[in-house]
Amino acid sequence: MRDGQLTRYDRWMHRTMNRREAAPLYETRARRRVLVGAHVALTAATVAAALAATVGGKVAGALVMVVLVLPWCVATGGINASTRGLLELRRRALDERQRAERSEVLARAHRITTGLLFVTVVAVGGYRAAGGDLEAVALPALLGVLVAHWLMPMWVAGLRAQDEPDDE
Repeated sequence: MRDGQLTRYDRWMHRTMNRREAAPLYETRARRRVLVGAHVALTAATVAAALAATVGGKVAGALVMVVLVLPWCVATGGINASTRGLLELRRRALDERQRAERSEVLARAHRITTGLLFVTVVAVGGYRAAGGDLEAVALPALLGVLVAHWLMPMWVAGLRAQDEPDDE
């Protein structure tokens, strides 16, 4: 990282992503796994609530979504902080090791998402072949895969993050 090339925004983001206030949330591998698992669960619950609110016209779904947003944001911030902003910082704000790590995370997330898409196509196709109503499952399946595609790099990065070295 060369400070001469960084904008004020880059420096602010770097400082923000390297703050240590939330470190107890993600300082060990086990805690990061719990954090990512909680984020996945909160994401699934939020998507389900969104579908209930839009498809079912239920006000309760919208209220559940509103309640889930705050813990989801906290978990997102914890994952981003555990990776030191690996996916949030601009490329020019990363050193060579971080750039290589980002490339590996994105490649692994792409492979996982490709597998998820394949499984979704097979499942929806099987459901349709068995006489199921395609309209009933198309929107939930597409929304679920879209959200997983969007968040998979962050989940992979959170799971791959290394423990901080002990202070000497």
